[in-house]
Amino acid sequence: MVMGKQVYITEEERRKCQKVVDAYAELYEKEDIVVLDAGKYGFVKLQYYKFNFGFYDNVIFTNSQELFDDLWKEWFNMQLLILAKETTMTEIRYDDIFNCQSKEKQKEIMSKRHYFEEKCKS
Repeated sequence: MVMGKQVYITEEERRKCQKVVDAYAELYEKEDIVVLDAGKYGFVKLQYYKFNFGFYDNVIFTNSQELFDDLWKEWFNMQLLILAKETTMTEIRYDDIFNCQSKEKQKEIMSKRHYFEEKCKS
């Protein structure tokens, strides 16, 4: 937001963002994340809930591609953490966890991005 000038989400982007939010529904059930429609202001991602405090982190989105990319990153990182917990790779970077996976597992994980993209189109 620029001083004296407010930025609003367009109706087209609002519809696209809602499709993105709906496509990633499985993420909200597994992680401490919720994405809410904030009306003319866009969509807000709330993350890291603490009882009696609220959400530690929040981000506003008015662009559906940025929202998609952010939620993809959350989903992707969650998958890598699950894989790391199943092994002894708990102290290495996400990239290293991904690179240590078989090509088949890497392809399986990356194919999920296409799955989410298709869900956003419907």
